[in-house]
Amino acid sequence: MTRSTNDLGFIHQFVPGAEGGDGVCLLLLHGTGGDESSLIPLAGSIAPGAAVLSPRGRILENGMPRFFRRLAEGVFDQDDLRLQTAALARFIEAASRKYAIKPERIIAIGYSNGANVASSVMLTRPDLLRAAVLFRPMVPFVPQSSPDLNGVKALFSAARRDPIVSQSETGRLVEIFQTAGADVTVHWYRGGHELTEDDIEAAASWISDWRAAL
Repeated sequence: MTRSTNDLGFIHQFVPGAEGGDGVCLLLLHGTGGDESSLIPLAGSIAPGAAVLSPRGRILENGMPRFFRRLAEGVFDQDDLRLQTAALARFIEAASRKYAIKPERIIAIGYSNGANVASSVMLTRPDLLRAAVLFRPMVPFVPQSSPDLNGVKALFSAARRDPIVSQSETGRLVEIFQTAGADVTVHWYRGGHELTEDDIEAAASWISDWRAAL
């Protein structure tokens, strides 16, 4: 059984990949109210044999962990977003050294708040995360100048009936990434904000193709 550890600035879990595997590591970033164990059950379904690095968000909202503060639904505290994005970037760098993870083989898997902070890291540190699966992401911030995301690949898994993230919001984030040069795939699901088997199947197929191209 994997145990949580409280070092490198974040409570987190690390699960080594399969011996003799391809060295891919899933950076699992939970949604509001989740923790470092919430998305681990998905790992075997979407990327068999991959290592797992799963931090817990450091901010509490009514007792529920998040990766950064918000002022209201869909209104982000930009000062805290910058602070927590930088902290998560430092964690990824430190964990890569500690667990011997190759940065180019890290793929972020973010859901809701986790997808938002993953997007923020990618827009501010495009050298750090080169691939991501983003479930129900929103625009974390609008860059003053477009970053260089050439070589970055991302799957956006969005829902047409999501009461939290509108289709236009998804479109805005896709445009930001594409304008910056990222290779973006958008998967639309007809349901709401919750994760479904449809999301998992789409993610597994996309990640399989990404791994094959490494």
